[in-house]
Amino acid sequence: MDSKDNILCIIPARGGSKGIPLKNIKKMGGKPLICHSIDVARGIVNDEDICVSTDDPRIIQVVENYGLKVPFIRPEALATDAASSFDVLKHALEYYAGQGKYYDIILLLQPTSPLRKIIHVKEAISLYNDDIDMVVSVKRSHSASVLCNEDENGYLNLTLNHAANRRQDMPLYYEYNGAVYIINIKSFQSAKDLSFSKCKKYVMDEIFSVDIDDIVDFEYAEFLMNMNYEEK
Repeated sequence: MDSKDNILCIIPARGGSKGIPLKNIKKMGGKPLICHSIDVARGIVNDEDICVSTDDPRIIQVVENYGLKVPFIRPEALATDAASSFDVLKHALEYYAGQGKYYDIILLLQPTSPLRKIIHVKEAISLYNDDIDMVVSVKRSHSASVLCNEDENGYLNLTLNHAANRRQDMPLYYEYNGAVYIINIKSFQSAKDLSFSKCKKYVMDEIFSVDIDDIVDFEYAEFLMNMNYEEK
């Protein structure tokens, strides 16, 4: 991509986190969690093309104190556990369209991936072209060799590792790590969710793929950040 002008970066930050109250503004590495994603976004696009979508005035205050204007307050209907990321992105796009601003690409940066670096996003963007639906960040999965389900007799069966191969003999599998989504807006506009068919992977090391869901994740990410792990 040659220009910053066609990318809208959306950082979704709902206030009602159950695992960690006000998770998105809990301090990590000396600043609120969401600010790490704002820093990355600023390395990719201009401030006017960064949209923090939140329903919580406390998050708005933190973001605006960090020098970034929050364009709107997310409607309550899009701030529940049942609200989907797709609907949150759609609402943001409709807001900007109402302001006469149109984009070609959504860059979705979730604030729960604080170890993601600017270089990761730039490398993922380099994989994008208009013929695909999405570039998504992943990490290599070690779950495939041990993933199992229970049959009708209550016995466990390996789901993917039918031959009980060694892990290193298994085909490569990947997990979405939640860090980077680069979405073709034309594909988005004709979709009903984020389950696209033409997706390319951007593989990240596990150390940068920590996704914060609970306090254990938070403390682990903070430990890694304090250890000053550097990219490559």
